[in-house]
Amino acid sequence: MHGLEATYRIESTPDQIEARAQALAVEQSIEMPPTAVRQPELLHEVLAQVASIQEAGEGQYRVVLRFAEQTTAFEAAGLLNVLFGNCALQEDVELLDLKLPPRLLSAFAGPRFGIAGLRQLANVYDRPLTCTALKPQGLSPTQLAELAYTFALGGIDIVKDDHGITNQPYAPFAERVWAIQKAIARANAETGGHTLYAPMLAGSPKTLSNNLAIARQAGVKVILTAPMLLGLPAFQELVEELGLAVLGHPAFAGLRMAPPLMLGKLFRLLGADAIIFPNYGGRFAYSSQTCLELAQAARSSWGPIRPALPVPAGGMTVERVEEMLGFYGPDTMLLIGGNLLAAGEKLLERTREFVQKVAARVEKI
Repeated sequence: MHGLEATYRIESTPDQIEARAQALAVEQSIEMPPTAVRQPELLHEVLAQVASIQEAGEGQYRVVLRFAEQTTAFEAAGLLNVLFGNCALQEDVELLDLKLPPRLLSAFAGPRFGIAGLRQLANVYDRPLTCTALKPQGLSPTQLAELAYTFALGGIDIVKDDHGITNQPYAPFAERVWAIQKAIARANAETGGHTLYAPMLAGSPKTLSNNLAIARQAGVKVILTAPMLLGLPAFQELVEELGLAVLGHPAFAGLRMAPPLMLGKLFRLLGADAIIFPNYGGRFAYSSQTCLELAQAARSSWGPIRPALPVPAGGMTVERVEEMLGFYGPDTMLLIGGNLLAAGEKLLERTREFVQKVAARVEKI
């Protein structure tokens, strides 16, 4: 009955850790004193169990709890509440990892496209993918379309909105999406390329529905969204309705959950085909070990769940292409934005340099 496992890091003293672990098990399952439960069977069927406690540094412990899978209701909100509901309010508790039993795992479809599907959309099978961002905020649809056209001429695989560009008055969603999609189609016609545009979907359910209809009418095949801004259950439902590939952005994902779990596993479980995250050595970076674990969580075998494409980003430069591909391997999408835009009038040349460096790295392998 207790097939779902969750791993936590808890700050505690040695004499208190067993009580802390048991209190966490109670809080995340029955949420009342076990002695007050009048139905003895619930203590066996619903009350979480402490599976293990291991010291993980001075004052730090790794605690594994086992939960009854039916307590999740086999849906996203229930799973998240069981894993990190009330304990998210406890500053000395961090959620590190989870293991889902087969029945619970089968309740989630995961990425609809995955790595293979994204490669097919971009017509790229023998190298890592390239990506860039349209920025800064404040540009008009015409100006953003001009940038997108240049990026597409340079051979970028996916040109995405910056995640902060949503439906501002200076670049309304409907006007922006049509303008950029037409500009990229024009560049593709000139070069024979297959550059894709990923507009940012954000807002209320009504706004999402309206903007999704606009994106489909414009011929968009990939969208960008921030699962945590939408809410993870809403994100899962959006993916079910989309029929489009999804780039998951990490905005608002800075909870006390380990990044490999939050981004690599949960975003993937709920439907992200590619997962953007801050690369080591960037503007606000994770450690190299965290980045590697996140990429492995996104791509590793996980029952029927398709692998997702890791997208290291955040202040990356063209000069680091070879290093990053050596670190992450071929099933990766490199996202470089500001470093390309800093080239100014030589944007096209800098974009082509980026694309060529990615291709050159593959030739060396």
